Amino acid sequence: MNIITNDLIKCKDALRFLERVFDPEIGLNVVDLGLIYEISFNEEENKATCSMTLTTQFCPMGESIVENVRIALQSAYSNSLIEVKLCFQPPWNYDRISESGRIFLNR
Repeated sequence: MNIITNDLIKCKDALRFLERVFDPEIGLNVVDLGLIYEISFNEEENKATCSMTLTTQFCPMGESIVENVRIALQSAYSNSLIEVKLCFQPPWNYDRISESGRIFLNR
């Protein structure tokens, strides 16, 4: 996993909450699936921003997954404004899956 961040400690905490968000069609959490690209924190604006992707642009559960990511981050940082940005560059691929995710998927 290669997640870009400007605060390693807060990012680690955020990832713990995001591990509770699953892609319901695959059964793997968004962190191990490699859907999270970046988590940044702006202390002046009291804001956390997450850039993420989906396994495909046409994912039927995409809106739900994105909303669940927002809810998880809001749980972690209840006093912060949370922004989730959906992007498809670079496109997701199987190489983004963590080792434990590969074991889960038998890959």
